[in-house]
Amino acid sequence: MTPLTEPEIRAAFVNCTKGEAKRLHVPRDLGDRPWADLDYLGWRDPQAPDRAYLVAAPQGRPVALALRRPSPGPGRRRRTMCSVCLTNPAGGVSLMVARKAGKAGQQGDSVGIYLCDDLACSLYLRGRKDAGPGARLPESLTLEEKIDRTLSHLTAFITRVTT
Repeated sequence: MTPLTEPEIRAAFVNCTKGEAKRLHVPRDLGDRPWADLDYLGWRDPQAPDRAYLVAAPQGRPVALALRRPSPGPGRRRRTMCSVCLTNPAGGVSLMVARKAGKAGQQGDSVGIYLCDDLACSLYLRGRKDAGPGARLPESLTLEEKIDRTLSHLTAFITRVTT
């Protein structure tokens, strides 16, 4: 992924108002991110643990999504597989819900996807971050094929949000 600036990120949001995009938390360490190893930029809001954001460039231009994580229900939390990178990280996977873009989102329509709780799919995929024992199943795919699959899953989710 090519490095992005804060103004580029704020301008890329498709499922929130310009005012919401202006007020949301953007990481201050953008210059320190491992951009070459990222398929998308994802982060959690430190002031609102139920909010997360991701920015990807599925067709060469950045598209940013505001996400919400519903409160976990009562009972034991089980390990779930991320729908994007197919990892079972020790840190957990959460259902992330995005309000749809446009009129559908204004009427309350949303779509969800199971994502790594820390949004570090790219780093788990490349072995740059340890997901814990048994978090990744052995596969015969090359790294490039795994990256292509991850991007395909992410693009499908973005398409569901934007159409």
